[in-house]
Order: sequence, then structure tokens, then C-alpha cells
Amino acid sequence: MSNIALIIAGGVGARMGQNIPKQFLSVDEKPVIVYTLEAFQRHPDIDAIAVVCVEGWEQVLQAYANQFNITKLKYIIPGGENGQSSIRNGVYEIEKHFGPDDVVLIHDAIRPMVSESIISDCIVQTKRHGCAIAVIPCAEAMVVTNDGESSNESFPRDNLKRTQTPQGFKVGKICDLHRRALEAGITNSVASVTLMIELGETVYFSAGSEKNIKLTTPEDIDIFKALLSVKRASWLK
Repeated sequence: MSNIALIIAGGVGARMGQNIPKQFLSVDEKPVIVYTLEAFQRHPDIDAIAVVCVEGWEQVLQAYANQFNITKLKYIIPGGENGQSSIRNGVYEIEKHFGPDDVVLIHDAIRPMVSESIISDCIVQTKRHGCAIAVIPCAEAMVVTNDGESSNESFPRDNLKRTQTPQGFKVGKICDLHRRALEAGITNSVASVTLMIELGETVYFSAGSEKNIKLTTPEDIDIFKALLSVKRASWLK
């Protein structure tokens, strides 16, 4: 049984306000995507890495993989017009090389702080349940709004989870899901977990972390730098 990491790096990151895709921004002299790749490279249970890459950056990605010794990177796949089509391109390519019961962990390139324990639990829960979505509790009070400006209704936070990645699936299951979605006319679901739910499937949880942040704004880069410095300090002890 193989475990494959599918890293989604197909976006351009408009909210970051930079001229290059956010996954290729350098933080402390290393591109964000390399931190993400290194997490899966280091993990003993990950057998191969595939990356869905934004058009025009494939050679840059391969050069970084060579430079930083990402030997598990086996497939670089073109991105699609949105997140759902990029993931579809990725899982269809993986289906050509692996079996239906192998595990694929779909992960955002811009979540570079994914830990070994998060990856491990996603693999374990996917093998147990057929799928696993990394989640964290909802710590804040939640309110419902219809106009984006005001609310007169709260929502119990104990009934909510915040989803992250990785999101793990059996290869056959996620490919079947994408075929069903196309037949049903679902073309722009925001994540694999929402695609599952839109198609009437039950999703199961694995452990996420508050540190497993998604880098979408310049402020997130500041938080990432702080987390990196804390991590380095812990190594020195």
C-alpha cells in the first residue's frame, strides 16, 4: 500500500499582492513550497509526492526540488482553471500510477507548517474510514449574517469544525468522486471536503493544528516567520 502526497500549487495568490505566486515566495531564503515539500519528504510513510503546479513554474519547481533534495517528487501536473479542476488533474494522474486502495493526501502548498503527526493521523484515519479531513475546534463565538454587516443569530461553536489540509482519500474513491461531480455539474467546489458533502458522502476527521496555517495574506507570512523562529529556538535547546 502506497501513500502519496498531492500538493496543490496551482493558484496565483492574488490576495498576497505579489508578482509571483505565493507558494514560490521566499521566507528566510527558502520558498514556501519547499517547506511544504520537506514535510512530506521527511515523513517515513510518504512514498511519493506529486505537485499540481501553476502554469509556467514547472521548471522552477523542479529546480527547487533538485536544490533541496526532494527526491520523492515524482510527478508535476498542470493546474486547472480553479481549485477543483487542479485537484482533479492531480488525482487523475495519480490514478494512472497507483492502485484504488492506495492513499492520497491532498495538501495546500501554502500550508508549510504541516507536522509529522498531522500527516500520520491523516494516513491512519484515511485507512480506517476511507477519508480523513484535518480539522481543528472552533474557538471563537460564531454568528450568522445575511448582509455581511450585522447579525441577530449565533451558532453553537461546538457543532463546528475548521477544516485544513491534508485531506486524505483512497485513490479510487476520490477519482470516482470527481467523475460523479462532473456528471452532476459541480465544477467549482471550494475543497475536497465540500465536494464530498455536496455529493452526499460522510467525511471523517483527523487531527489538525492552529500552527498549520494557510498563507493567504502578508500578515500570514509574519505569523509563519514567527512560528519558524520559535521552531528554530526549540532545536537549539
